[in-house]
Amino acid sequence: MAINETMRALADPIRREILNILRAGRMSAGEICEHFDVTGASISRHLSVLKDADLIRDTREGKFIFYELNTSVLEDVMLWISQLKG
Repeated sequence: MAINETMRALADPIRREILNILRAGRMSAGEICEHFDVTGASISRHLSVLKDADLIRDTREGKFIFYELNTSVLEDVMLWISQLKG
């Protein structure tokens, strides 16, 4: 796990909200955009950062791309944070 990249991705409130939204299940980029008052290009960039940090996965189905949480990375982050308390 590249913790620096993960923490950078989690530092932005829009990206954290995207992760929160995806807790309900997989969504297309358009569905995610409906939750924000920013451009689609901005959401696309946020999704790219989250994907690069391996916090989300994408699956292409026809002309749509669906995004979902990568819970294994989130579990690794939580484990790492809990070990800091040690």
